[in-house]
Amino acid sequence: MTQKRLTDDGVTLLRVSLGVMYLAHSIVLKLFTFGLAGTAGYFESIGLPGWLAYVTFAAEAVGGVMLVLGIYARWAAVALVPALLGAIIWVHGGNGWVFTAPGGGWEYPFYLIILSVAQFLLGDGRYALRPSPTLR
Repeated sequence: MTQKRLTDDGVTLLRVSLGVMYLAHSIVLKLFTFGLAGTAGYFESIGLPGWLAYVTFAAEAVGGVMLVLGIYARWAAVALVPALLGAIIWVHGGNGWVFTAPGGGWEYPFYLIILSVAQFLLGDGRYALRPSPTLR
């Protein structure tokens, strides 16, 4: 295998695994674990509007699918960063670093931000259904 092929495969692995994590965070956590109404209630309990929970759920679910399938993946990844910044600022930032801290720390959303930015910088990898335009 050539180095280019290995790099493209690595970027694809990053893209798919990042997409799966966004899908898990939206579908498994927000929809199946807490329910969308419960998630909206939580958003309201921390001072955010309840409707933002539905927007966040939709963004994570759609963005996750786009990443897994490779549909403008670099743009989907970077578009999800504001939600993660919000999670750090309004939810996890005051809980410390470790995600197992009461209320969850900020390490996990921060790590997803780094992975999302790396995906944006690296591109879509192999097997993307609709590759993002090349940055110039």
